[in-house]
Amino acid sequence: MRGSDERSGSLFSYVDLEARVRADHPLRTIREIVNPALSELSTAFTALYTDIGRPSIAPEEVAFYGIRSEHN
Repeated sequence: MRGSDERSGSLFSYVDLEARVRADHPLRTIREIVNPALSELSTAFTALYTDIGRPSIAPEEVAFYGIRSEHN
């Protein structure tokens, strides 16, 4: 089951995740460009996954943003 790109805001932290990345960081600009492209591909990505099971971290999040996966 493919996970989503939902933001929790403060996942296990007392500091908002948006506050951890400075306003002029290049990743913010890259994300503005990449997110629409990933949104267009979302249906195709979802079709590759089963409807049963535990949701995963979306693979584009793992690859692009370096989010660690438990499936190593």
